[in-house]
Amino acid sequence: MLIGYARVSTRDQKPHLQLDALQEAGCERIFEETASGAKRDRPELKAVLDFMRAGDNLVVWKLDRLARSTRQLLETVEALELRGIGLKILTQNIDTTNAGGRLIFTVFSAIAEFEREIIRERTRAGLDAARSRGRTGGRPRALSDKDLKEARVLLTDPEITVEDVARRLGVGPSTLYRYLPAARHSIRDAGL
Repeated sequence: MLIGYARVSTRDQKPHLQLDALQEAGCERIFEETASGAKRDRPELKAVLDFMRAGDNLVVWKLDRLARSTRQLLETVEALELRGIGLKILTQNIDTTNAGGRLIFTVFSAIAEFEREIIRERTRAGLDAARSRGRTGGRPRALSDKDLKEARVLLTDPEITVEDVARRLGVGPSTLYRYLPAARHSIRDAGL
């Protein structure tokens, strides 16, 4: 029996391409999950592994959908082999039910991990270079120091709500609370 496993990392991503490929490959059942590949605790991966029996084949669209590190991939394949379960990776045309497929799998998983490490190093180097030029990463602040000062003053008036102040500053109340935790209480208590 061919059993499919599809995974995307975030809710913004859609698994349609993976699901179509798994259905086209003839998977009789497909387990779908939204979770980082780096996480070991993935409920749907555990469910698919629990569901499978000797003679079944786990089918994934791409190597990195199953795991993020070579060690994790090799451990997974070894555990599958011990149970008599094969692994098929569609985009790399890998089938671990034969010796050649196992060799290719090992090489590809090492290359995939190497690629991720290079990307991580480049990202770190780029951030360090930007920092050395005085730039910091991340989103620009939603509220300036001037805005925060104005908010503190406005919130001393018991007639003005946090929602009113947020609206006036063009942000949501949650943004105002993030910048000024317990805004209403601390400002009144401080006597500002």
